[in-house]
Amino acid sequence: MLLSRHQVLARRERDPERLERSAYLLLSRIETQGPMSIGQLAEAFGLDTSTVNRQTAALLRCGLAERVADPDGGMARKLRITVQGGSRLAEDREVNRSCLARVVAGWSPEEVRELEDVLVRLNRSAEALEGRYWPRTEEDDTPAACHPTAPRAPVTPAP
Repeated sequence: MLLSRHQVLARRERDPERLERSAYLLLSRIETQGPMSIGQLAEAFGLDTSTVNRQTAALLRCGLAERVADPDGGMARKLRITVQGGSRLAEDREVNRSCLARVVAGWSPEEVRELEDVLVRLNRSAEALEGRYWPRTEEDDTPAACHPTAPRAPVTPAP
């Protein structure tokens, strides 16, 4: 229900340039983890490779991702986020943060931190239950990283 309500708010801000949910999730994962193969993405999301192949084909057509040789020398080609993909992802994140900031605008800083703590716990518990973990940096574990109005580091995708 929480996600549905947030998506309704975000949809009000929606324009034709907003990313589809699948594109947002795939680009976020590639941005966080670095270049990934179709198989790695399928495993990360618990999806069939044919589903991920269709979704990534759309990213490639739109210029949001590109195929690159495996940086580790493997046989499979990998997908890397493009500058355009990084920009679109950053724009969508900002709209999402803005919507969330409006939701909690009347809350005290303590209430916002409590929500952050509970949501982090909820996400970690869901990841543990599924056995699929989202890669994180040390910065992701700080309370400010979860705050919808916290300053963010700029996205710097590979050229």
